This record gives sequence, C-alpha cells and structure tokens, in this order.
Amino acid sequence: MKDMAVSAVITTGFDNYEQQQGDQNDVHNKLIRYINGQPGIRYRELLRVSGLSNGVLSYHITNLEKSRQIIADRNNNNKITRYYSNNIPIEETSIIGHIRNNAERQIILFILEHDSCTCNEIIEYTKKAPSTVSWHLKRLKDGGMVSVLYNTGRCQQRLYKVRDFESITNVLSKYKESFASYTIVNNYTEIMEDL
Repeated sequence: MKDMAVSAVITTGFDNYEQQQGDQNDVHNKLIRYINGQPGIRYRELLRVSGLSNGVLSYHITNLEKSRQIIADRNNNNKITRYYSNNIPIEETSIIGHIRNNAERQIILFILEHDSCTCNEIIEYTKKAPSTVSWHLKRLKDGGMVSVLYNTGRCQQRLYKVRDFESITNVLSKYKESFASYTIVNNYTEIMEDL
C-alpha cells in the first residue's frame, strides 16, 4: 500500500514536471514568434503583447538569451534593449533599432526621399520641436545612419545624408511588414523598386 502511494507521488511529480516543461516551451515559442515577427522589439512591448508579468517575462527572456535562441542588443548604456531572432545579421540590428523608432524612421525616410536635407526641412516635415529633431539626428549620426555635410554656399548649412543607402533600403524592404507605419515604409519601398 505504501509503495503504491510513493509510486503515485513519483508519477504525479513526473507528470507535473512534463506539464511545466511543456508550458515553458509554449511560452518560449510564443516569445520567439513575437520577436521574429517584430525584430528589434523592446522589453516593454514584449511585456504588453505577451501578457506575462515582469518577473515571468524576465525569466523566460533570460533563458532564451542564454540558450542563444534570441539576441539581445543593449544600447545606450543598457537603457534600451531590443530583441532579435538569432538569424538576423548583426549589421542589420542597428539599422532596425533606429527604424523601429517612429521619429527616426520618419527622418530616415524623408532623407532617403530627398537625398540630403537641412535640419529645418526635417523639422517642417516631421512637425516636431527643433530640439527633438536635433536629438534624433544626433542619435542617427552617432549610430552611423546619417552623415553631416556642410553646404559651402553663402549661408553655410548642415546637410544630412543617409550613410549607407543600400543597406538601409534593403532592411526597410526586408522587414517592412514589422514596422508600425507599414504603409509609409511600403510606399517608399515601392517607389524605390520602380526606380
């Protein structure tokens, strides 16, 4: 009788363990699908879309990162962490990180459309405060996305130009469906394909 009770506890324990493993795999698969569908997704976005609590998400993300099923890109002294599928090339992750930011995506698309632009033209287009545009332009410049040229005319102006046109347009085209303003990116990539 005692042996049967111990056997039942052991069997139940194994069943619970298998159930927990299955639940953990379900959560991991769900998180990997979110990350694959939205490369460069931030932790807070994952928290919102997954419906998991902060501690549970942190636990699973740490396990996925340790097992190298995802890549975590920590920029700006660990203030911003973005998550990527492990099959995305590193050189694309920095571009995606900037394009995932709405203001920076607007600025990049505007510069791509006009070849080079002044800060005032970008301010007028984005309808954002000059200090906001200046801050995003500095981030884009520091991130290697844009370069600054100086107009040598009578009124010397800074001109902003995209640094690596081909890489940026390839990333825009490749991941266009994962960006929030999909229609803007889609319209731009269609225009570029027509050229």
